[in-house]
Amino acid sequence: MSGETRPPGAGNGSATDAALSALLGDSAEELYESAPCGYLSTLMDGTVARINATLLRWLGLERAAVVGRMRFTDLLTVGGRLYHETHFAPLLHLRGEVNGIALEMRTSAGGRLPVLVSSSVKRDGGGQPLLVRTTVFDATDRRSYEEELLRRRREAERARAEAERAREEAEEAHRRAEADRARLGEALVILQGALLPDTLPDVPGMEAAAYYHTASPYRLGGDFYDLFPLGDGRWAFFLGDVSGKGPEAATLTSQARYVLRTTALHSSEPADALGTLNTALLERYADNGDPRYCTAVFGVLEPDGDAGRVRARLAFGGHPPALALRGDGRAEFLFASGGMLVGVLPDAHFATVETTLAPGDTFVLYTDGLTEARTGAGPDTMYGEEALLSFAARHAPSTAHGVVGALTELLEGFGEGLEDDTAILALGVPAQPSTAPSGTGHHTMSGPP
Repeated sequence: MSGETRPPGAGNGSATDAALSALLGDSAEELYESAPCGYLSTLMDGTVARINATLLRWLGLERAAVVGRMRFTDLLTVGGRLYHETHFAPLLHLRGEVNGIALEMRTSAGGRLPVLVSSSVKRDGGGQPLLVRTTVFDATDRRSYEEELLRRRREAERARAEAERAREEAEEAHRRAEADRARLGEALVILQGALLPDTLPDVPGMEAAAYYHTASPYRLGGDFYDLFPLGDGRWAFFLGDVSGKGPEAATLTSQARYVLRTTALHSSEPADALGTLNTALLERYADNGDPRYCTAVFGVLEPDGDAGRVRARLAFGGHPPALALRGDGRAEFLFASGGMLVGVLPDAHFATVETTLAPGDTFVLYTDGLTEARTGAGPDTMYGEEALLSFAARHAPSTAHGVVGALTELLEGFGEGLEDDTAILALGVPAQPSTAPSGTGHHTMSGPP
């Protein structure tokens, strides 16, 4: 029709068709390899069966070095592997899929790549699992954004606190309020001390030392530890961290210490103690709308009569690995894969690891306040397990008192970056006989640095 007006671009049909044809010409393989996210497929044991070029580029790895040679956990940091063992893998096993889990992957240059991971299990026609398909998204920008939000929130909280203090200082009741606050702090110190042993007992042929840092003098913490005899020359020890803070955490701490001490008198298996605590927490808290849980490590010491050696068996319940400083100067983590959080699942599994302490060997238990301390204000400033292992390697070999003293100085050096309560328990076999009692204990408790 003459005089008909055509919309803009209506004459470019051939160009649009050509562009669509070029797009549809991309093969599925090209789309997989060059996708803006990482893809990988693993066998049920975690072995990498396939990985796309995007993820290889992010990690700085070659395909030949990964496929069939590495497992998915090999691509993660130490903290990422621990979270995978205690949380990611159990959830994937129960649900068949997990979505948007935050992990950290290792790059070939030694850096950390924050990622969001989603996985699903592919099954055959009979319902049997065949492999795990995983999608990986780069979360670097998101982590920076979250850190910025957290920083601004802390700045706002500090500003509000300063304004509140200024208002209080202007009031006539300021002096009385400060006196009341001081009395409260003293009462909480007494209550906190009641949840910890006054002193560590003397363990024949061994040395023990402990340290407890309270993040806030006005709030009860949830970290705990203990060391006590079982008879026949055997000794039990434990260290843990309950969920929450304040009176509720103190109640849970008291119950956990009682259950663990009582169970140890009836069973020589460390995992049994964690299993009994798991049952007790579920019975007490599972149905009241306020579930409570904890991480814990429980162990038994048994002298083996061979040149002063001591056999140690440890069971882990979602807790960070123990740190061993060997008499020959080595440092290593002690950890049993598969230990789950205590008080979450009725059929929770608690794995056990065994080691022998020779003269000069010391191992350290700690709560996550140590490894989660911040070393700076920017992103990726968490101290972490890898830095802790390097720290231990620089101080090995060491006595129990020596390593606790070194860790105490480390914690004080974090300043305001130490935001959580932290408990440390060290047990070691002296390298040389001493004229002093070999089991002399050492116990220190402090407030904020």
